[in-house]
Amino acid sequence: MSSPPLDATSVAALIEDAATAPSMHNAQPWKFRYLRDSGSLQVRADVEHAIPKADPANRALHLGCGAALFNLRVAAAHAGREPVTTLLPDPADPWLLAEVGLSRLTSPDDDLAVLHPAIRRRHTSRFPFTDEEIPTEILDELRSAAILEGVRLYVPDEWHVQSVMDLIHDAEGREALDPSKVEETSRWTGTGAEDDAARTEGIPAYAFGPRQRDVTAPVRDFAGRRLIPGRDSATFETRPRIALLGTATDRPADWLRAGQAMERVLLQATLDGLVTSLTSHALEWPELRWAVRDPESAIAHVQMVIRLGYGPAGPATPRRPVSDVLDIV
Repeated sequence: MSSPPLDATSVAALIEDAATAPSMHNAQPWKFRYLRDSGSLQVRADVEHAIPKADPANRALHLGCGAALFNLRVAAAHAGREPVTTLLPDPADPWLLAEVGLSRLTSPDDDLAVLHPAIRRRHTSRFPFTDEEIPTEILDELRSAAILEGVRLYVPDEWHVQSVMDLIHDAEGREALDPSKVEETSRWTGTGAEDDAARTEGIPAYAFGPRQRDVTAPVRDFAGRRLIPGRDSATFETRPRIALLGTATDRPADWLRAGQAMERVLLQATLDGLVTSLTSHALEWPELRWAVRDPESAIAHVQMVIRLGYGPAGPATPRRPVSDVLDIV
């Protein structure tokens, strides 16, 4: 059954939900355009919010936009609209990443709508997790969530986790020796000064979490060598539980699917009582990225490393105003 186009207030509410998605350095590299005539929403890349040094191929940009796209689908389903999604609909316009038709009515009780309560509860947590084991049933549910988006989620064993940690340490050392990458990261991160409160993008210092006494968890220290007033140190979990999200091929459409799967996994994990954080540090270096995967798994290309566990939720990070990211035509 079709329905009249949405009004401006309803569209803005959908975008407010969509924009809670995670993105590299919280750069929020997305724009949305609502087409009144067709009743559809376009998801576009905002190249002014790209991160060219760390993400020269715009892979992470596509992941972030894919996560926002998934939130949009969830918000639409919650509002009783069936999100009919087409990825990369115009080969002549590579920055038009997806178009979502919203003219059909649907039941708000479908498998997307049930994830809606987690959209505002999901925040990246860079705080210590406990060493409590995650039940197999929950891990299986997260694997199934990824498969629903055509992507694989692989939970490595303890030896592989340590290998990934070694690659992350390698990436941290490489970045510290690259002034252009250090400068780029600094531009997107806070200092703890008063202007942190006015940020609408990037990662403020209050979201860094404590500094690790012994670096045992895959949590990026965005402070680098900067001293952040009032920041504590803490002991993190000694046996981190991570999951590798990956695809069989490595093209823009795969990145968009992986971004949607990533957000579906994060929302499901939130509903299951887990807290999460993301790291792409080792994936930002081509010579390290290939080594992150398990060659015996079905994952040929790792798109994200997800840290899972039990612990304190992270704080909400700033978001660009809807008026900055939405056009209605």
